[in-house]
Formats: sequence, C-alpha cells, structure tokens
Amino acid sequence: MAQKSKIRSLLRSAAGPAVGTLVIAFFGGYALVGPNGVLAYGDYSRALTERQAVLAETKARHDALTRKVALLDPKKANPDMVDELVRKELGVAHPDEIIIPLD
Repeated sequence: MAQKSKIRSLLRSAAGPAVGTLVIAFFGGYALVGPNGVLAYGDYSRALTERQAVLAETKARHDALTRKVALLDPKKANPDMVDELVRKELGVAHPDEIIIPLD
C-alpha cells in the first residue's frame, strides 16, 4: 500500500509539469507551423505581391475609365468620342463608310 501511495504521489507531482509542458509544446508548435505561424510568412509575402500586381492593374483600368468618363462630360463632351460611342452602341453608320473592326 505504501508503494501505491508513493506512485500516486509521484504521478500527482509530475502531472502539473507534464500538462504545462504539453500546453507549451502545443502553442509553440502552432506558432511555428500554424496558419499564422512563422512558416506561413512566405505565403503571406507571395500573396501580398500578387495582390499588389492586381491592385496596380485595377488602378490602371480605373484611370483609363476615369479619362473616358471625363471625355463624356455633358458640359464639354468630346464630339469624336460621342460620335464613336453612338455609332458603336446603336450600330449606326453612313452608307459610304467602311467599318473595320479592331479587336
């Protein structure tokens, strides 16, 4: 009986540090290889570079559309631009015109 109580006492005294070590190991491993861990930094850097390229492309398209909208301002509309859009949208052309689509 004395031996069983010694073993129980030993297990009880070792249980706290063992649980603490397991918790620290779990969080340490998660900090290293988890989705927000140290090893995921490369993925974040690559994704950031890709998104910056998409952002630059989107800004360029936005600038082009802004310039096109400025040409369509009712107060100072560019006659050539208006004529081009009307012909394109309505399919209107003079009989003596030759239309060459440029895609």
